Amino acid sequence: MSRPLLSVVTPAYNEADNLPLLAERLSQALDPADLDWEWVVVDDHSADDTFGVLARLAAAQPRIRALRFARNFGSHAAIACGLEEARGDAVVMLAADLQDPPEVIPRLLERWREGAHVVWAVRARRDGEGRSTLVFSRIYFWIMRHVVGLKEVAETGADFFLLDRRVVDAARRFQESHTSLLGLLAWLGFRQVSVPYDKQARRHGRSGWTLEKRLKLVADSVTSFTYLPIRLMSYVGLVVALLGFLYAGVVVVNALTGRPVQGWSSLMVVVLVIGGVQMLMMGVLGEYLWRAFDEARRRPRYIVESTLAADGDRSAAGAR
Repeated sequence: MSRPLLSVVTPAYNEADNLPLLAERLSQALDPADLDWEWVVVDDHSADDTFGVLARLAAAQPRIRALRFARNFGSHAAIACGLEEARGDAVVMLAADLQDPPEVIPRLLERWREGAHVVWAVRARRDGEGRSTLVFSRIYFWIMRHVVGLKEVAETGADFFLLDRRVVDAARRFQESHTSLLGLLAWLGFRQVSVPYDKQARRHGRSGWTLEKRLKLVADSVTSFTYLPIRLMSYVGLVVALLGFLYAGVVVVNALTGRPVQGWSSLMVVVLVIGGVQMLMMGVLGEYLWRAFDEARRRPRYIVESTLAADGDRSAAGAR
């Protein structure tokens, strides 16, 4: 009976200093295991020598394959690319910053062998994270669970996970450009379990998750899985309309009784409030409309500039 193949997928952006350490720790964690494994690294158009480091690592370890994007497409596009390239019976998504310990992978494999299709490594503790990062993370995952309705998403977050091959094949059928891959995996269903672990502090470099990218992730996550904002717009519109009719009645009654409504300030408050609500509604509609338009254009989710095969040779690639 052949041994199972595990694929480790790693998106990397400016991680030249971390990759050699991660390669060493992966070998220490997985070489003793009763399986074969490969490492698929997607370079999200790093500004440092990330791809050069991968070339040197691949020359010494044939199990390493790497791809480099033509420009920065984001970590979720890099993960999607890695899932397309992974050949394993199970696939582990592992970041390159060494905050997620590779030593946890055998525990994920144990649950997979017990029959789980998705094994989430759930953060029990987060070392080296700023207060703003922790607060934003809490808010984001609360929104995913209680607003979007994906109860399978862990309260403390999970971006380190293992997928069975059937889950990977199902996820590859979705070609959406603006979505949360983690939300999509939770939405897919299957048999999902979790394993707690302690997230460690970053060894080198700094996170590429800017405030702009975080806000875009929230917008993508909400618009991809729920129409609740549009439904709320209908409710708000109904309430504002009712209040407007009531206020109009008050104005008419006061005019008939000889007490017309006075005051420029009150009029401006009403105009500004209603105008602000209308602009907010237009912004929400714009978010949905832009995503629908962008999906209709069918542009590729990412473009691969070059690939690094197991023998260390580089080759050109195209859009996917």
